[in-house]
Amino acid sequence: MKHTLIIGIFALTGCTTAGPFVSNISSDGKGEVVVEKCMVHFNAFLGVIQNSDCTNVKVKLIQPPEIK
Repeated sequence: MKHTLIIGIFALTGCTTAGPFVSNISSDGKGEVVVEKCMVHFNAFLGVIQNSDCTNVKVKLIQPPEIK
C-alpha cells in the first residue's frame, strides 16, 4: 500500500515547467525585431515537450549616434 501511494505521487508530478525562454526571433520588415518568449512544459509521463503562455515583444532598432 505504501509503495502504491509513492508511485501514484510520482506519476502525478511527472510534469515540469521551465522558462520563460526565447523561442523565436524575427523581423517585422519595418525596422523592428519581434521576440517571442514561451514557458516550456515537459511531461515526463508522456515524453512530450510543449510551449505555452507565449508573449511577443517588439524591439525597435535604431542607429547609434556617431561619436566624434
